[in-house]
Amino acid sequence: MIQETLTVEKLPGCGAMVHDVDLSRIDARLADVLREALFEHGVLFFRNQSLSRQQHLDLARAFAPIDINRFFPADPEWPEIAKVEKTREQTSNIGGGWHTDHSYDAEPALGSILVARDLPPSGGDTLFADMYAAWASLPAELQDRVRHMQAIHSTAHVFGEGGAYAQSDQDALSGSRDLPETIHPVVIKHPGSGKPVLYVNPAFTTGFVGLSKDEGQELLYQLLPHAIDKSRTYAFQWEPGSVAIWDNRATWHFARNDYHGHYRLMHRVTMAGVPLEAAF
Repeated sequence: MIQETLTVEKLPGCGAMVHDVDLSRIDARLADVLREALFEHGVLFFRNQSLSRQQHLDLARAFAPIDINRFFPADPEWPEIAKVEKTREQTSNIGGGWHTDHSYDAEPALGSILVARDLPPSGGDTLFADMYAAWASLPAELQDRVRHMQAIHSTAHVFGEGGAYAQSDQDALSGSRDLPETIHPVVIKHPGSGKPVLYVNPAFTTGFVGLSKDEGQELLYQLLPHAIDKSRTYAFQWEPGSVAIWDNRATWHFARNDYHGHYRLMHRVTMAGVPLEAAF
């Protein structure tokens, strides 16, 4: 019997809170229930969990094989676990802008599982935005314009030499020579739910096939504010024992950087995905 008291509470804007479940006791049946909920809601939040590093990996593998991020520093003893870290001295954080992970890969990651390890006294919320809703609520003229378009996703401007991280005090994430670029449909068919999803993001979408750079920027500036309307976002407040599992194909996220002078460490494990198909 699946942990009988498990309940999934839909949250305003984006995501769902899952109650009365112990993620350290993952099995195939529980994974199926959580996977279905993840594909429906885009992101799942959990409180009062106690996951060892091995249990964190076991949880991820119950969803999909692990996809090791090429840019993030790894836990020294657990190379499949990425450290999302900000020291007391640093002023820049990781993920401090709206994005979805791995959209620059030909087979973008399914999603990630983030576990709180060391938190500041306050601050550091992670915001999530619902890309199912972003597409469904897009004005009809914009839907008609982009439904058959393709977008270019790349990494050099973020992780390359002279990129965004190179100009910050998170420069350990910069200077990579493995800098993928790929093309995906602007509106994808979600591999799990089958629903259409707006699949561009501010960090890694750098243009559109068939449009000039200026035309592409103009189009992005129309899509992006719409996607992060408050009616389609949710801010998750981290506490000791908090875990978030998100779907990279259905959400964006943004890490607030409002805890200067305090240490913060999160452990992230990313799950491999599949090639994306156009929704139309």
